[in-house]
Amino acid sequence: MDSSLSRTSAPPVYLPETPHERVKILVAGPLGIGKTTAISTVSEIRTLHTDEVMTTAAAGTDEMAHPGLQNKKTTTVATDFGRLTLEQAGIILYLFGTPGQSRFRPLWDDLAKGALGALVLVDTERLLESFEVMDLIEERGLPYTVAVNVFPHSRAVDPETLRTKLDIAEHTPLVVCDARDKNSTLDALIALTAHLINLAGDASS
Repeated sequence: MDSSLSRTSAPPVYLPETPHERVKILVAGPLGIGKTTAISTVSEIRTLHTDEVMTTAAAGTDEMAHPGLQNKKTTTVATDFGRLTLEQAGIILYLFGTPGQSRFRPLWDDLAKGALGALVLVDTERLLESFEVMDLIEERGLPYTVAVNVFPHSRAVDPETLRTKLDIAEHTPLVVCDARDKNSTLDALIALTAHLINLAGDASS
């Protein structure tokens, strides 16, 4: 399996010399939900991708009938990796994108080791596909934030209706983001980071 490096628009950023907390974060969700795009959008370093061309065998296994997936030619078969420094918070996020297909669950299990939380991307038109990923995260007790990725085909859904449909706890942050937009995706990751900090504070009190 060949891994390829893709350039981001930002110049290389080195680790800060001042002490920072280093946090491993999963970016999760079903096939074609925008995980690779989100990580590429915010990463301050060249992102690592393990994408492969979709095969006819995969076409018979993966659900590709949805309008947002019909033109998809590649898929992540191992992980995406990026890094983001939240300078004001004194935190460095190591972002690991998880494969969206259930047949890659052994890889998913390995990636989840050491993670402190997850950003779960969902599509309002494909909510049922999100349950498997959310179950995997909850089985490991990982805190998470749900980010509704904006797609041209997606309809707007009331936040409370989304919470009910996805069975999201009241304390779990629910945000809307566009994985193609740096500030939007950054806001989603900041919401997750704030959630993790709040939970850590509650645990220590």
